[in-house]
Amino acid sequence: MPGENLTRVEAQERKALIAVKCYDVTLDLTTGEETFASTTTVRFDATAGASTFIDAITRTVHSITLNGTELDPAIVSDGIRIQLDNLAETNVLTVVADAEYTNTGEGLHRFVDPVDGEVYLYSQFEVPDSRRVFAVFEQPDLKATFQFTVTAPSEWAVVSNSPTPQPERLDNRRAVWSFSPTPVISSYITALIAGPYAEVRSELTSRDGRVIPLGLFARKSLSQFLDSDYIFEKTRQGFAYYEEKFDYAYPFEKYDQLFVPEFNAGAMENAGAVTFTETYVFRSKVTDAIKERRVVTILHELAHMWFGDLVTMKWWNDLWLNESFAEWASTIATAEATEWTGAWTTFQAMEKSWAYRQDQLPSTHPVVATINDLEDVQVNFDGITYAKGGSVLKQLVAWVGIDAFFAGVAAYFKKHEFGNTELSDLLTELETTSGRDLSHWAQLWLETAGVNTLRPDIETDAAGTITSFAVLQSAASNYPTIRPHRLAIGFYELTDGTLARTHRVELDVDGERTEVAELVGLTRPALVLLNDDDLAYAKIRLDETSLSTAMNNLAGIENPLARSIVWGSVWDSTRDAETRPSDYVHLVLNNIATESESTTLRTTLGQLGTVARMYVDPIERAAAIEFIGDTLWALAQGAEHGSDAQFQFVKFFANLASTETHTAILRDLRDGTQSLPGLEIDADLSWELLEGLVLGGAATQADIDEALAADNTANGQQSAARASATIPTADGKRRVFDSVADSDKLPNAIVRNITLGYGHVNDPAPLQSLIEPYFAAVKEIWTTRSYAIAQAFVVGFYPAALASQSLVDATRAWLEANDDIPALRRLMVENLAGVERALLAQAKDAS
Repeated sequence: MPGENLTRVEAQERKALIAVKCYDVTLDLTTGEETFASTTTVRFDATAGASTFIDAITRTVHSITLNGTELDPAIVSDGIRIQLDNLAETNVLTVVADAEYTNTGEGLHRFVDPVDGEVYLYSQFEVPDSRRVFAVFEQPDLKATFQFTVTAPSEWAVVSNSPTPQPERLDNRRAVWSFSPTPVISSYITALIAGPYAEVRSELTSRDGRVIPLGLFARKSLSQFLDSDYIFEKTRQGFAYYEEKFDYAYPFEKYDQLFVPEFNAGAMENAGAVTFTETYVFRSKVTDAIKERRVVTILHELAHMWFGDLVTMKWWNDLWLNESFAEWASTIATAEATEWTGAWTTFQAMEKSWAYRQDQLPSTHPVVATINDLEDVQVNFDGITYAKGGSVLKQLVAWVGIDAFFAGVAAYFKKHEFGNTELSDLLTELETTSGRDLSHWAQLWLETAGVNTLRPDIETDAAGTITSFAVLQSAASNYPTIRPHRLAIGFYELTDGTLARTHRVELDVDGERTEVAELVGLTRPALVLLNDDDLAYAKIRLDETSLSTAMNNLAGIENPLARSIVWGSVWDSTRDAETRPSDYVHLVLNNIATESESTTLRTTLGQLGTVARMYVDPIERAAAIEFIGDTLWALAQGAEHGSDAQFQFVKFFANLASTETHTAILRDLRDGTQSLPGLEIDADLSWELLEGLVLGGAATQADIDEALAADNTANGQQSAARASATIPTADGKRRVFDSVADSDKLPNAIVRNITLGYGHVNDPAPLQSLIEPYFAAVKEIWTTRSYAIAQAFVVGFYPAALASQSLVDATRAWLEANDDIPALRRLMVENLAGVERALLAQAKDAS
């Protein structure tokens, strides 16, 4: 048996042999704290006499019955797969087993609330983890119906894909919930959520006249913070938008949204039972960026009910299509159906910067990636799959037209409902509705990797009149594809401190040089902006005059999207060691005070921290961090009282605190000695201030323990773990490193916060002694821990903050000695690339 890593070839072979009809899954959640009872009966057709296997990751298999014949578990099961030989044309298989709860956010996750001791469960099955709960043919193109029967404590709420039935009591503590069968769906979008969740109910009327029950769920100790009216409102807006644009009524019977503890991602599109991270239940003030992101996430998962759940990819190489479509659809729905009309600016600031970064890593890949096995897909939930794909779809919409695009999507849903598809199936419908041949477009945009760079080439006469204007396109030498782009060029003039657009031209750019005759004869403006309105996916460079204008007047650009494009352009040129990092620091601090877009503000301040800690010449690092801290505090004091900007300036000031003056301010804010008008020091902000004190050496483990005693909640425990890992000593870093490396008992959320604190340093010297222990442990961690924990370890404990040649050398040595695990190597190559880029930026800064 080849272990847990299913290959594409195996999946294709199995698909050729069998067709699954239905699953009956019976689970007993009352058998103990470590395991639960799982009985699966699956009915499927097969090629007579064939052999295959079913997936079942179990602690114990008690019995296996195939077509009335008992199979010996000791012979046919290895705890991961069950071998099935000599199949009949029609088969009935029953597997009785004990399966394990997890604390990693995979399979059936078990959480105990520290507030009241209540137990909460939820499932997370994408990519391959329904097999941790029941026996299943775990691949997306073996769809079936699923009928769940669940025994649980009678006071619990139990939720699955089908409407929750009235439970039948077994005794004074247990009840049974017998769910009706689901529609035909893939196993990875089945779901089970159980526990004493608090519940809020509502409903809406679908376009086909059905009443769709709506539910919101959260832990009892968090439920007071659940703003259910607002979430229901965004859900209704999304339903109305998608049902109209997709010309297809919501395909399931009900729609529950459940906020669950220790979730690894933002959300998961289980059919009719979407799970979300609890960080979207706001117990404290959050930035407007997070509020908007929650809306986008709600609409992202809702879009998946059609794209992904109703129609599903055949194999994980088309994962991008699921995620990219949901990214694009949720952004346009947010912009057009909710009050967050600036969603495309947010997309540019956050998603596209993620995409550009990912697309410049050595591990970049075509949007349609080669997915050989499950490990390949696990590491492919990345900026290409989500953000570049979404950007490319935006370009496709501009290419075929929005009406033709939605018409093609609607035809696609009708033709392939409850089936499995490949990219070509969607392109066929879009070609029909648009009348365009998309084969060449798909080849250039979806089957090749890398991002192009676009630059203006401008010549003028002595009077400043443009005599020649061209767009130059280049590509990285290792990814040399030159692509067609639909884009706009904007001219901006400076008047009384405001940069306003005075001229715009939209055109197709193709080849290495595209002449723009329409601009010849115009007066050269103060700022020329390629890709104005952000239609294209490409890195943008400013000409020398425009860059000078931006450096001094970026804040004066009146259009938020144009501002975001310029912010992104200069950030990107800084990452590419074309702009000095110290100049980027001054650009941000001189222009950020009046930035109105919360996500642009949040993204830019985060990039500022990266520049200060990793890109600035190490000799100047401490001074740069101090200067940034001083300026952020001044900006916080000068910001509008109670504003989002004030809040963010304080948060990033705490994150970068580096002097005794800084920590004195943080202490005074936290204990109330000093205040800012309109700023409330609530529970979560108090933890951030404390972490800043720890970072500056002005708070100890005893202070963290005292704070935890006052806030012994899940949030408090995670914040305490992060703060403890921030202690800026070699001994402190080694202690938290060992706490994860030496034991698998810590849950995923605690591990994740430990890694965040571990890498939170102003002076990275304490990490130097952990280079050798990291590389000594990383391979064993990968092979013995679940994927969620292993990835957190590989990325989170990599001492990137050192940004040194010694770290580069150690990483290269490890890569030369370890070539047997491609997915692990990919993560390590990405780690290395970040440090190598930082060294180039440091050299630029020192030049």
